[in-house]
Amino acid sequence: MKKIQMVDLVSQLEKIKPSIDKVINEVLSTAQFINGPEVKAFQSELQEYLGVKHVIPCANGTDALQIALMSLGLKPGDEVITPSFTYIATTEVIALLGLKPVFVEVDRDTFCIDPEGIKNAITDKTKAIVPVHLYGQACNMNEIMSIAKENNLFVVEDNAQAIGSEYKMSSGETVKTGTIGDIGCTSFFPSKNLGCFGDGGAICTNNDELAGKIRMIANHGQSKRYHHDMVGCNSRLDNLQAGILRIKLRELDSYLNKRREAASYYDEAFASIPEIKVPYRSDQSRHVFHQYTLTLEGIDRDALHQFLAEKDIPSMIYYPIPAHRQKMFASFGAEKSDLPVTDWLTERVISLPMHTELEEEQLNHITTSVLEFVKKN
Repeated sequence: MKKIQMVDLVSQLEKIKPSIDKVINEVLSTAQFINGPEVKAFQSELQEYLGVKHVIPCANGTDALQIALMSLGLKPGDEVITPSFTYIATTEVIALLGLKPVFVEVDRDTFCIDPEGIKNAITDKTKAIVPVHLYGQACNMNEIMSIAKENNLFVVEDNAQAIGSEYKMSSGETVKTGTIGDIGCTSFFPSKNLGCFGDGGAICTNNDELAGKIRMIANHGQSKRYHHDMVGCNSRLDNLQAGILRIKLRELDSYLNKRREAASYYDEAFASIPEIKVPYRSDQSRHVFHQYTLTLEGIDRDALHQFLAEKDIPSMIYYPIPAHRQKMFASFGAEKSDLPVTDWLTERVISLPMHTELEEEQLNHITTSVLEFVKKN
């Protein structure tokens, strides 16, 4: 049996290597490394895939979130509602811009921000909501958009883990996550469902005015060369990474289907085990399984993590310390946040290997090992 990886990018590369080699050589031969034709083509193709009016590529997913918030004209002290149960980049950029992160609860089943928590956290200083489509599961965007509209709030979707996920709006229309709010942000970090061979990110919006601001901010605040109308930054997706992403974008739906197949194998294996709760499935959306995350009840999560490691099976705990318990947010009084579901989940979640190259023999070894541990304990 091939060694099990948490994410097997080497095996994935082998299947597309001729195309990758070709585009790398083409970029090298032209020496157009920044803002070249591959970036423009990728931007256009991603717009079409997502069904969104504007895509602005940038250097990474964290920059995407920061630039998105910068474009909204928020002022220091303005409050931004976001979950604590997420990767730190989501919340870090809020504080970096002098805004106040307001941490709210997540849903125990979906791991995504709880709309009721949003409602209860709104004050006259609230200006935006940053929902996170965690692990590849879509947030309850119908409810979130209704709350935002009622309270005149911006919505910036963190779609770094859910690109390609589809969501059914209350109108009956099916759209891609990241295109529902005012702005959507994603990451092309190598381990993401659509990943490049380094850092990369993108921002998308259907709002022409915001798109113009975002483009300017990502390029030193320039309206045209040497004319800097606002404070910006330097955040670009390079031509080489764009070329790689164009190839992988063509494979994305196939990649997502392979992830769903692996998830179904896991689901079936654990279906009769009451101590193991498999990822929630919603009729409203299609999970894309950036992670396959179990919630354990009555099982020693850390002992299982160690047991799997001893059997050469990687597993990960996303995320052991939620944002409201991080030292970096102490000045905001974040530790006083009452988030029992978030705290409960941090002690019980564990993610199993999930990628496009999982083989049945590997899946059998993983599931058999988990079941062995449960039976012994």
